[in-house]
Amino acid sequence: MKYITKFFWLFVGVLFIFSGLIKINDPVGTAIKLEEYFEVFSTDIAPFFKSLEPAALFLSIFLSALEIVLGVALLVRWKLKEVLWLLLAMIVFFTFLTFYSAYFNKVTDCGCFGDAIKLTPWESFTKDVVLLVMIIVLLMTQRYLQPFISQKVGAAITALTAILSVGIGWYAYENLPYIDFRAYKIGNNIPTLMKPSAPLKYKYVMTKGGEEQEFTEYPTDTTWAFKEMVAVNPEDGPKITDFNVWNDEGDHTQEVLTGTKLVIVVQNVAKAGTENFDKINALVAAAEKQGITPIVITSSGAQEFEAFRHEVNLAAPYFFGDGTVLKTIIRSNPGIWLLKDGTTKGLWHHNNTPTIEEVKQLLQ
Repeated sequence: MKYITKFFWLFVGVLFIFSGLIKINDPVGTAIKLEEYFEVFSTDIAPFFKSLEPAALFLSIFLSALEIVLGVALLVRWKLKEVLWLLLAMIVFFTFLTFYSAYFNKVTDCGCFGDAIKLTPWESFTKDVVLLVMIIVLLMTQRYLQPFISQKVGAAITALTAILSVGIGWYAYENLPYIDFRAYKIGNNIPTLMKPSAPLKYKYVMTKGGEEQEFTEYPTDTTWAFKEMVAVNPEDGPKITDFNVWNDEGDHTQEVLTGTKLVIVVQNVAKAGTENFDKINALVAAAEKQGITPIVITSSGAQEFEAFRHEVNLAAPYFFGDGTVLKTIIRSNPGIWLLKDGTTKGLWHHNNTPTIEEVKQLLQ
């Protein structure tokens, strides 16, 4: 039992730290996931969840930092009993979220490990149940986890971890994620990722007389009733399925993915920061002189965006895109996206607007 306890202690501590670091690497993405949950819960459970949406970013950084802090506190065995009870409360909360997502098929990606590791709702729920069991065992067998450093040192390590965690999260928010796990990251070719890497194969799930059976080819026996078609190799499917750019004249997706484009992404004008548009406008003007085509993609309506672009003096043709896709492309509003023949050459937060020399260097 002593060895089992120590294995659980190490596994739970490391996993909570890893999970927290993945989330705090991309606090905006974690906040978007929380907003999804608040939207679902406000409809299904109670309207007050809607009021939590403005606090999503704060909760994103706080909860991610809390995971890291509790993981470190567990590993150094500081305030062990209190830490285990807090871990239990957190995992009970997460287990409820993942069960709700899985059972009602509401939020199909829990965001447990951000964009780094994708889990299905039932996989996420299973993971949380395993952790729940481990933490309960640790609560019952904590006598095997005697302190190996003083409580003062443990407190200092835990406090330093809290400060560093919040600082890491805030820096990622004010800039961009340290590590980009998304399909639009630097170096990726968007047109390639919009195609399957291999032909997709399917199996057919059929039923007859209460019996369920899978077929690699659609059965000719008409007594079988079709239930569902499931991809056998979904990992070979397109990594990007929803990137589209349009305006009133029609679809401009291929145009955007051809040649050299400096794309200013304005996800939502109501929430867009305006403090760095002097630098963005200077970059747009310089890019045009260098033969780089500047464009804007926004999810806001035409009338709303027209008023906004005159307010910030943004002189570039604009197109429309899906808001969720724009948030996936870049975690900044506005953000700058440099494309050359569909390949991402650069991504910048508006706080780090590049000079034209930096842009030209990336295109060489």
